[in-house]
Amino acid sequence: MDVQIIELARSYLAKSPNSRAAKAIRLMLERGSATTHDLNLLGYNHPPRAIGDVKDLGFPVIKEMVRGPDGRRMASYRFGSAEDIRQGQIGRTNFSKSFKTRLIAKYGSRDEITMAEHPARALQIDHRIPYRVGGDASLSVDDVDSYMLLDAKSQRAKSWSCEQCPNFLETKSPDICRRCFWAYPTDYDHIAMRDERRVDIIWHGDEVAEYDLLAEQSVREGLPIEQLLKRLGRNEVTRRSGR
Repeated sequence: MDVQIIELARSYLAKSPNSRAAKAIRLMLERGSATTHDLNLLGYNHPPRAIGDVKDLGFPVIKEMVRGPDGRRMASYRFGSAEDIRQGQIGRTNFSKSFKTRLIAKYGSRDEITMAEHPARALQIDHRIPYRVGGDASLSVDDVDSYMLLDAKSQRAKSWSCEQCPNFLETKSPDICRRCFWAYPTDYDHIAMRDERRVDIIWHGDEVAEYDLLAEQSVREGLPIEQLLKRLGRNEVTRRSGR
């Protein structure tokens, strides 16, 4: 195992000994590798998430397929070489409370995907460009424009979409990410490299009554509410264009 990787891994364990990533890192240090079976024994129902955390910290991880105790094939993970560490991707930024305050001052206390307002404690700081693509190399603590605030649901949706994206998996071009909905939801060309457009809407307060009327109409017409909204929007565009 690479000496530099060992030193970096031990340094991380000293700072965050009880995190999900730490348990996977500890296994790889102690045994040389960690299988999905090993991680399941630690209580992880979805071991790739734990390994994803390790990758998010900047550690190079190699996946191999091996035979498990029941004879079936399973994934085994081990550290790669320190030469494979992407520039700027070891030592991920820890955000201060003051940085979050500055983000809220600029963008409001709201989820940037749905634009729904939330208490500050319900919002999480997220890299606009996924860490595994861009790292922290070009960022500074003053660079609020490179981060966004998301609630837990939006962050999970973004993570899932990014993890399926060819750019995230192979190309790793920050420029492609900059034109993605998940980085800049008000100015984008694609969603995870698909020719798509997306609107996330939350009705709250007095607006709930409007949603209920739409829901009743969707039931009467036997249409999912998403299709009803698309039809209403299409009708409005046609009316405005005079067609």
